[in-house]
Amino acid sequence: MRTLYNLVFNLGLLLSAPFYFLKLWRRGGWAAGFFERFGRYSSKLKQALTNRRVVWIHGVSVGEANLASLLVKALELRLPHHKFVVTTTTTTGMGELHRRLPGDVEKVYYPIDRRPWIRRATAVLRPEIIVLVEAELWPNLLWNARRRRVPVLLVNARISDRSFPRYRRFGFLFRDLFGGLAAVTAQNDRDATRLVELGCRPDRVHAVGSLKFESAPLAEHRVVDVPRLLSQAGMPENARILLAGSTHDGEEALIAKVFRQLRKKHPDLYLVIVPRHVERARNVGSQLHRAGVRYIYRTEVSFVSNPEPGSSDCLLVNSTGELRQFYPHATVVFVGKSLVGRGGQNPIEPAEAGRPVLFGPFMQNFSDIATRLLEGGGAVQVEDEASLQAQLDLLLSDPARCAELGANALNVVRKNRGALERTVEVVLDAMAKHGLH
Repeated sequence: MRTLYNLVFNLGLLLSAPFYFLKLWRRGGWAAGFFERFGRYSSKLKQALTNRRVVWIHGVSVGEANLASLLVKALELRLPHHKFVVTTTTTTGMGELHRRLPGDVEKVYYPIDRRPWIRRATAVLRPEIIVLVEAELWPNLLWNARRRRVPVLLVNARISDRSFPRYRRFGFLFRDLFGGLAAVTAQNDRDATRLVELGCRPDRVHAVGSLKFESAPLAEHRVVDVPRLLSQAGMPENARILLAGSTHDGEEALIAKVFRQLRKKHPDLYLVIVPRHVERARNVGSQLHRAGVRYIYRTEVSFVSNPEPGSSDCLLVNSTGELRQFYPHATVVFVGKSLVGRGGQNPIEPAEAGRPVLFGPFMQNFSDIATRLLEGGGAVQVEDEASLQAQLDLLLSDPARCAELGANALNVVRKNRGALERTVEVVLDAMAKHGLH
């Protein structure tokens, strides 16, 4: 099985390499840490890990990296003599790690799951324990960890309706991998049941809730004077703000059209768009221009000039790590990646800011969270462009309803906290069972 997997993986890697490296290049910042993706780490890192007890935590991209950061800070208090290494796959994830974690926490790129590169990386990191955030089950890493007798934990696990049948279809590969996990924390009982069906040992699976309901202090983020920024962008004083966050290709044009229609009835409405991938900003700008929306890039806003109020209709945020700063200033929030059938984005941060939240029908990646918000009266789910426009119109026409929806959203977040401490206890218990704590 292992030989077959590696043959297929190496062939797939060879065929996909041009697209993989093109994607890295488009996102920018690819040169920094490039060789870490092949398990080649610096002598400085090797020296920092010498004679240290290492906890390796992996979060694939921005969302998982944020959760990994929360977990590191909670575990550091309980494991003061351990050294933490956090890996991620994307440049945006690495940016979040550097923003959130202090210098004594090592931050490097996760190696591609080719057997010699995984072995090389593991030989450098020499972890006592490996903690994977969500569903990053790479076979060579797990096989290599088993060979070295290093326990591997999966935390905040979620098995979506889409991925569940795939895992079952390839059960000949994944059943053994799931069965070898030292402990698993699931976001809810349904996920816990699915994990057992996929091969996890029942006594090692714990439904502890979602780490996504936990939140890092806003002070950990880059400080942005949002009111001043919007004023310098040309937003009229006392304008109401429609914030479209983490949008994906195909949604910005729809948002622009809806915005233009809403402005006929709500002329004080101002639009803020934050694309999920900053490299798409120029393309988004072109779409806004074609839709007749006057926009200004966030990076073009000057704090020196004095723009005329009303000189722009939209702020297009082409910077990273700032979305959360905008939520408290929004009147209504649309959560992206949910109108185009791609699984949705995390609605918790706008809910935590007490803002009324709207999202489309495609929230598969956050189905449990979306359900809790809907059941708690803290969100509105729309079906399409027309439904989005109608619901936004209703909320903008009813400030009391807006306030109620926002308060309900915040209440849902507060009621569902506590998963972080429960996850920490599972990690510590697993370490104790392996004589590591």
